Amino acid sequence: MRFTDYIETSFSNLWKMKLRTFLTTFGVVIGIGALVSMFAFGKGVQKNITDTFNELGLLNYISVYPRSNRYRSPTIPDDPDAPGYVPPVENKSEKARLLDEDFVKELSSLEGVEAAFPEIRFPAMVRFDDKENFEMVQALPAKICNSGFLKLREGSFYNSDDEYSILISDSLLRRMGIKDMKSVIGKKVEISTMAFDVSIESIPNIISFLQGKGLPFTSKNYRFTISGVIELMGMSGPIPMRTNILIPSGISEKMKKIQITSISDIFQSITQPKGYSMVGIKLKDPKHIDSVKKWVEDAGFRTFTLIDQLQEIKTAFIFMDLFLFAVGMIAITVASLGIINTLVMSILERYREIGIMKAVGASSADVKKIFLFEAGLIGFLGGVLGLVLGWIVSTIINFIANQILIRQGVPHMSYFSFPLWLCFGSIIFSILISLLAGIYPTIRASRVDPVVALRHD
Repeated sequence: MRFTDYIETSFSNLWKMKLRTFLTTFGVVIGIGALVSMFAFGKGVQKNITDTFNELGLLNYISVYPRSNRYRSPTIPDDPDAPGYVPPVENKSEKARLLDEDFVKELSSLEGVEAAFPEIRFPAMVRFDDKENFEMVQALPAKICNSGFLKLREGSFYNSDDEYSILISDSLLRRMGIKDMKSVIGKKVEISTMAFDVSIESIPNIISFLQGKGLPFTSKNYRFTISGVIELMGMSGPIPMRTNILIPSGISEKMKKIQITSISDIFQSITQPKGYSMVGIKLKDPKHIDSVKKWVEDAGFRTFTLIDQLQEIKTAFIFMDLFLFAVGMIAITVASLGIINTLVMSILERYREIGIMKAVGASSADVKKIFLFEAGLIGFLGGVLGLVLGWIVSTIINFIANQILIRQGVPHMSYFSFPLWLCFGSIIFSILISLLAGIYPTIRASRVDPVVALRHD
């Protein structure tokens, strides 16, 4: 028999039992559709994360942290069991280095470092359009804002560290009830900061504070112009963006404020040297990460880079894919049992027909091929229709999810991805599973004795 004869015969046999073929194929469609949808979701999540890394250049950043909670202490405890003990660094220094301005300048001079900037945050009252909000304001250099890791919704970034411009998050605007983000560009915002006042003029306030009748604080107002609206990334960026207001670092240095980078700042003695809780480093190229990391860690600090976490993320994706595959295989297994049942019933119904075929010269191999082609056709149809079903279901879910999340301020994105290998792979996988399910029925059909079959009533 020719190849086309096998296909024609298989179609003819399946068409004779249309309902059973439809139900069996539909089981394969459900299984492949579920498997494709879950894999597409897993690949969609991976693609979104990878694209974000590449788009924002997150692999070019290093975050530097103190090695212990006692990073503000001028000395390291000698007792290894003492709280806050830090192992001595290679330079055998008796002093614990601080994340201070001198350290930032040293970082900036290293080869491959484009910019180094500390995390500076302070509380302030933000007034805009007759609304007030108590917010933490973060200072960020203009060079970092324009480097691409911030997502700009409207307007533009500030271009200088000395201009009175601010970036405001879309999250804060939504809380204020402002939906048209473009309308706020160019408007004025007043920021009121607090600072300790120990001047001669504030002596009455200090005395009142000691008597429990007030606080020795002074307030200072600053007016800024909104230059852009950014998308709040939270902790997902290369540096922690935990605030809704960003201002130029140069302006921040001129402002009177209470700087709070961590809860320990509240309880820190004024006699202790001040240091930053985190310093961010932007590299010119990821190839400099190892050398810069080594220099920072030799200086006694901890580092965090997203490129180090990339392998762990990939490993997590592998486990995620395996889990989704295991769940999808449940449906595929049920569909395979349906194929076996359909073909075995077909053998019983066509027992005499198989005997006649063998009697007129068909070999056992010919019979095997006919049933394998029938199983393969069920798998092919189930794979193609399952792929279509998976795409339709994924499109509907993606539409509903975006409609819900857009109302909460989350930007539109595709949560499912259908790469070519998944599309063709699902069809091939469906055919292979169907062929495996058809092995037992084909062996059984090939063993039919033509003499016994012709006597079969």
